[in-house]
Amino acid sequence: KHGEVNPLNVFGLRKLEHCPPHFEQVTFWPNVNEKHVSDWIYENLSGRFYVGYRDIQSSRALERHIVAAFENASEASYFSLFLPQINPTPNYL
Repeated sequence: KHGEVNPLNVFGLRKLEHCPPHFEQVTFWPNVNEKHVSDWIYENLSGRFYVGYRDIQSSRALERHIVAAFENASEASYFSLFLPQINPTPNYL
């Protein structure tokens, strides 16, 4: 995006398949798919991250949420600020 190569992207080390315990997690309702979230992170952030689903048991049913976790807490904060644009709430009639 800015003309600089990210070494983590080159070696395929940026997106992790598991969520390490030290990553800062952001959990939200999935109004978009996982690929849309990953694409936004690749374009706008530079650190390592994890994106996946987590099933949470509520009082009524099992609910599926998306978890985006970041190695840098500042990237988690930046992502959280843009979350309403990334994952807009659907308008129901």
